[in-house]
Amino acid sequence: MALADPPASRAPLWRRLNELSLAVAFLTRLPWIPADWRCPLMSAAWAFPWAGALLGAMGGGIAAAFAEMGAAPWLAATLAVGASMLLTGCLHEDGIGDTADGIGSGRDRERSLEILRDSRIGTYGVVAVLFSVLIRIGALAMLLEAGPWTVALPAWVVAAALGRGAGPVFTRLCPPARADGVGAGAGRPSVRGAVAALAMPLLAGLALTPWPSGLLALAGALPLLAWLGWLARKRLGGYTGDVIGAAILMVECAALVLLALVWV
Repeated sequence: MALADPPASRAPLWRRLNELSLAVAFLTRLPWIPADWRCPLMSAAWAFPWAGALLGAMGGGIAAAFAEMGAAPWLAATLAVGASMLLTGCLHEDGIGDTADGIGSGRDRERSLEILRDSRIGTYGVVAVLFSVLIRIGALAMLLEAGPWTVALPAWVVAAALGRGAGPVFTRLCPPARADGVGAGAGRPSVRGAVAALAMPLLAGLALTPWPSGLLALAGALPLLAWLGWLARKRLGGYTGDVIGAAILMVECAALVLLALVWV
C-alpha cells in the first residue's frame, strides 16, 4: 500500500512518516503498513532502530508475559525468539545463513556471490542460524531470571534497536559487492542518517540500562561490524543484502549476550 502524496505544507512530516513506514514494512512482516516504495530504503536509515525497538518490545513483552505465567526462563525465551522470527519472516536468519555459506565456502568471489544467491542452505548456514537462535534464547533466559519486565524487556528493546541501527552503519563502512541486488538497490545512507541510526539505540541504552556497564555492553557489540566488513571485502568485494542481514543479527546477539553478562 502506498501513501498518497501530501500537500506541500505537510511534505516534511510526510517524508518522515513514510521513512518510518518503510523501515517497519521492510524489517517486519506486520500487515497493512503503508509506504511509498519509490523512496530509497536507506533514506529511512534513522528509522531502522525504531523498527528494531518495536520488534524488541514485542518479543520482550511475549517473553515477560510467559515468564509471569510461570513458564521457565528457557521456555519463555524460546517462545519469544520463535515469535520474533515470525514477526521478521526470518529475514535476518536468512541473511546470516547465506552469508555464512558464501563466506565460509572458500571459493572465489564470483562463486561465493552465487552461493549467496542460492536459496538452498549449507552446513555453515545451518550452524550460523542455529547458533544465532541459541545465543538469543540463552541470553534472554538469563535476563528473564533477573527480571522479566524490568530487565529482559528493556534489554531486548535496546539490543534489537542497536542491531537494526547497525545495518545502515554497516553500509557506510563497506561498499556494495555488486551493482544489482537488494543491498545495492537499497542505496547508502547519508552520514547524518547513519549517525542517527547509531545514536538512538545508544541513547536508549543510556536511559534503560545500568550506567555505565549497559552502554559499554552495547558499544562492545559494534566491533563486529568492522570484522564482518573486513571479511565481506576480502571474500565478496563488499556487502550484499544478506550480509547486511547478518550484520544486524550478529550485533543484536552480541548486545544481548553482553547485556546479560553485565546486568545479571
